[in-house]
Amino acid sequence: MSRTIRRKHLLAGLATAGVLGVGIAAPTIAFAADTPTPTASTAPAPGAKADRQGEFAEALAKELGVPTDKVTAALEKVREQHRPADRPARPSAEDRQAALKERLDQAVKDGKLTQEQADAITKAVEAGVFPGPGGGHRGPGGGDRGPAGHGAPAGTPGK
Repeated sequence: MSRTIRRKHLLAGLATAGVLGVGIAAPTIAFAADTPTPTASTAPAPGAKADRQGEFAEALAKELGVPTDKVTAALEKVREQHRPADRPARPSAEDRQAALKERLDQAVKDGKLTQEQADAITKAVEAGVFPGPGGGHRGPGGGDRGPAGHGAPAGTPGK
């Protein structure tokens, strides 16, 4: 009888372990399948925001019965009026590229990177490997981070 009880305990323990294993593994697998890894192809294309803003201005102009250029000018005026005084206008893509090149050149000069590594970084940014405009990090709020946030080159304003 003692042997039968041991066998029942063993089987109950194995069944419990199996249920726990499935209970832990199933949600883990489901969660992993729900969170795709971001890639360059899923990142918004450069200029996508401008395209959406243009479409919005066109739709608003049509709804109001006003020319699109008038709505676009009004939206830009409102945007400028509501820009915080301590936050200057965002630098152009060319300015960000130039700042990145300067930082990479300095890193090569300081011996922190090789020229091949700097060239690879430049090529990756140009190819759109890094998400966001100019390769910046797209964090909460969708903007590039400043120097403290490690997304925009040093000397460029952050969000």
